[in-house]
Amino acid sequence: MLYPAELWVPGDALLAGPFGGRKNFSALPHFFVVILERCERGSIRIERLQMTNRPHPRRIVVALLLLTGGCAAPRAASFPSLLPRPIESRSDAEPVAPVTIVEAEPATDATLVDLEKAIDAASKTFEAAADGADRLAKAAQGDAVGSERWITAQTALGQLDGLRAATSSAITDLDELALTRAAAGKPDYPAIATLRKKAQAALQAQAARIQAIQARLKPA
Repeated sequence: MLYPAELWVPGDALLAGPFGGRKNFSALPHFFVVILERCERGSIRIERLQMTNRPHPRRIVVALLLLTGGCAAPRAASFPSLLPRPIESRSDAEPVAPVTIVEAEPATDATLVDLEKAIDAASKTFEAAADGADRLAKAAQGDAVGSERWITAQTALGQLDGLRAATSSAITDLDELALTRAAAGKPDYPAIATLRKKAQAALQAQAARIQAIQARLKPA
């Protein structure tokens, strides 16, 4: 790129001689001399125009401010909103189930009383029989399979299984009672669930007692 000051140097060099001064162009046609002089004067004018048309410092500052404002506006518009998002107003609390008030049913209560008596009686009978079977198993502990005492203890264990079936039957009656109410569109009856938990606990305790007595005898 040639600067303004360099534009007129070649023209002046053409007009200057090898040792200074102006070169004699008498040998050249007259119109070439005129063209070279005009080029020299034009180069000086270009340099003056370049020097006089420099932008004012204030104009440069204003242009920079406009450019900075134009670049900053889109960036400010991209900031996220500080307003609450829809998900922040959502409640994660568990819904509260409505409490259903169940009226007392004399017929159902009477059935539950009878079932509870049967469960208690079966438990007492089982415990008494389990104590006797446990004594027989201790006496036959270590005896060979098929021996007299081993057979006697195994017979007592079989009776315990029958007594345990009475408790299991009471649980089945409670389940049928709950299913009948549900089929009729009636709400759950809390007393049924309470008695069933009691019967289930008794059934599990009886099974554990039978297993402990069986462990005293040699497996068949």
